[in-house]
Amino acid sequence: MNFQGNYPESMDRQQFGLLEIGFINKVYGIMTLGLLLTAVTAWKTYQSVAPDKLASMLFPCAIGEIVLVFALSWAATRIPAILAFLGFLGYSILNGLTLSVIFYGYHIGSIWQVFLTTSLTFALMSAYGVITKRDLTSWGNLLFMVLLGMIVAGILNLFFHSTGLDLALSILGVVVFAGLTAYDTQKLKVLHENGFNHSGIAVLGALSLYLDFMNMFLYLLRLMGRRK
Repeated sequence: MNFQGNYPESMDRQQFGLLEIGFINKVYGIMTLGLLLTAVTAWKTYQSVAPDKLASMLFPCAIGEIVLVFALSWAATRIPAILAFLGFLGYSILNGLTLSVIFYGYHIGSIWQVFLTTSLTFALMSAYGVITKRDLTSWGNLLFMVLLGMIVAGILNLFFHSTGLDLALSILGVVVFAGLTAYDTQKLKVLHENGFNHSGIAVLGALSLYLDFMNMFLYLLRLMGRRK
């Protein structure tokens, strides 16, 4: 991984640095908009949709989320950027519909405390991904392997119902997605330095960071949240 980047001949490092900051701001701006849409949708759904009707919506929404993630991952750089952006917003809304169930399981004050904790952790790991000179490629490979192991262990725990394993998976989940936040941030930085400036890359980057944030939030909620 080349941290020096390929700078255009007509552009000095200071000018390129400003471009890089602009790209990172775009990525985080899109991600933040997605988080806001998810939060507002979740709260409004909780307030206005009856529990039995919400239960019937969860499965179709979850399927829609999976379809959109795979579609965006494949097509974000192949379709007009505005379509990729709208697809991301649609995913954020669907995720808000499914996440509205957390308001039935946890106290609202506890949810906001966990959200703030997640935001601080996410910001610190993102900053590390931007400023570190260390190549985090090995982090990504290791963390993805651990994540696959967690998925298998989580499926098995549906049958064993081990509270100890559930706790261990929650702790490991926070560590994995904190590490992936730094890894994905550095990956975006390097892609941009090497001239990958398609607007679809910004949407893909926002989606990756959004998923890192939301997964870290849900694992922290399982660890720290006060249940009703």
